[in-house]
Amino acid sequence: MKNNHFDIIVIGGGHAGIEAAWAASQYSSLNIAMVTSEGVPIGSTPCNPAIGGVGKGQLVREIDAMGGLMGVIADMSAIQCRRLNESKGYAVQSTRFQVDKDVYPATAERFLLTRRNLEIIRGSVSSVRLDKNGDYLVGFGDMELSCSSLVVTVGTFLDGKIHRGNHVKSGGRDDVDSSAAIDSIFESVKKLSCKFKTGTPARIYKDSIDYSVMEPQESDDTVECFHVPHGTKRFLPQVSCYKTRTTRETVETILDNKNLSPMFNGQIEGIGPRYCPSIEDKAFRYPDRYEHHVFVEPEGLAAQTVYPNGVSTSLPVDVQDEFLRSIKGFEDAKVSRYGYAVEYEVVDTTELDLTLRYVTCGNLYFAGQVNGTSGYEEAAGQGLVAGLNSALRLLGKPEIVFPRGTSYLGVLIDDVVGVRRDEPYRLFTARSENRLLLREDNALERMSKYRKLLNLNDGIDCCIDNHLYQKELLISIVESSRVYVSSETRQLSELLKDGKVDPVAILIKFLDENKIKFSRNVIKSVAIEVKYAGYLNKNNNSNKAIEKLSSKAIDWEKLSTCKSISNECRQRISKFKPKTFHQLKSVQGIRPATLSYVANGVL
Repeated sequence: MKNNHFDIIVIGGGHAGIEAAWAASQYSSLNIAMVTSEGVPIGSTPCNPAIGGVGKGQLVREIDAMGGLMGVIADMSAIQCRRLNESKGYAVQSTRFQVDKDVYPATAERFLLTRRNLEIIRGSVSSVRLDKNGDYLVGFGDMELSCSSLVVTVGTFLDGKIHRGNHVKSGGRDDVDSSAAIDSIFESVKKLSCKFKTGTPARIYKDSIDYSVMEPQESDDTVECFHVPHGTKRFLPQVSCYKTRTTRETVETILDNKNLSPMFNGQIEGIGPRYCPSIEDKAFRYPDRYEHHVFVEPEGLAAQTVYPNGVSTSLPVDVQDEFLRSIKGFEDAKVSRYGYAVEYEVVDTTELDLTLRYVTCGNLYFAGQVNGTSGYEEAAGQGLVAGLNSALRLLGKPEIVFPRGTSYLGVLIDDVVGVRRDEPYRLFTARSENRLLLREDNALERMSKYRKLLNLNDGIDCCIDNHLYQKELLISIVESSRVYVSSETRQLSELLKDGKVDPVAILIKFLDENKIKFSRNVIKSVAIEVKYAGYLNKNNNSNKAIEKLSSKAIDWEKLSTCKSISNECRQRISKFKPKTFHQLKSVQGIRPATLSYVANGVL
């Protein structure tokens, strides 16, 4: 190491750590260190090697627009590209890339090594303490580093315990030891009274699977990359994923071994993710349902294994063998690594402010799964926010807070620190009041003002400026053009709003016929914006109404059985029985979409 003192130390080399270190190191006057465990790849994907998804794809594009790395790395390591929810509205359509689990971390480390003021240090942190000058002293092995600001992104490692059947061992992931408990490292940091839990399925050798009985899902070469300058470029060969399903035998095997499941015999006390349930969860929750989708996803071009998405488990290995081989196409499956569950400690995030700083501990920040979130994308978003703000605070500059009304970054941070988490948090489009505005296609435009506020300059600014100029130009063309349709002339902007037509296809056809060229990104963004103009105005009025409805009486019994809102919200309404809109709004975990539903007078 060049020195033992740094301006900022980032503990952890996962997706939150990458973005925190990268964001902070763009300020060249600061010296940054990333401390990460020996033998764990930077930016590894210990669960499913995929980036994006519903809500998550929007978040990745915002991270990219703010100069983050996740979108760039995902593009360069993608082996399958898809657009989710294509049959639904544009606001919920999201990009998802299957990535190569070896290429992704290698690419991440290569980028980090280009920063001269960023040093990567390998080792396990054993202690953190404050010295008399207010600096943090970070101990590992027989060495101690000091820093003015500390960003903690330790994921599932704090007092982590791995469960497979009745076998329990220390670890933050398989074959990697855990860190000490929160209170033994940070004297003043509060943790939740319960642990959280996550899990992963077995990995199956790909040549032991019968793909002929499965439904192939091919890569889509028209899907735009996360990083706008990349267009639709593919850096690696593309492969297919496959869809199969469980059988009656699968579910019955699991039900017959309920007493051996750590989740249901009392061995695991941690709270698991509601929206990524284990196969035990699904079997015990829906005992009469025998078919559950299993997505067979390659882990990499050179990898010999696949990830069977949908069958996370902590059952004993012999039970795993039995139920896996009952899945269609898995009759001769050979296991490379068996599934397991991880219990880990979580910070009480109500002690954090909107910059992710622990307010009673000076320059101490937390980001990622240690804050009770699930998913690589949520971790990366928090890392970006913590890294930027730790640097800005040290430099004496105004810190950055992303409003929830204009970004999913804002929704994420507001949700994470706004309430004490009672289960792992996952971002969805439905968590935003403004999801019609917070789309993938306009992420550059939405985030550009924050880039200018921070004076970022990472090479994408010319692309952003050109995108915004082209978009403004095309909007003026749309507003001033008329087209001939069904024996009549119509305003082009009005035609794009017609619910019976695809606005993107119509605009592409118009431009082709008139030999006018624009990039597909610009065309898509303009077509969608014009289509949604009226809805956005209505949505803005709805949001204003929410603030005026505090005293509105509601029928919680009727609302708790309403099929138009999520099951999660119905459960929470039944538990807390809110009688007014203000009480409903105060219930922990109630989604903005539910509030909007009630605000519009439906119930």
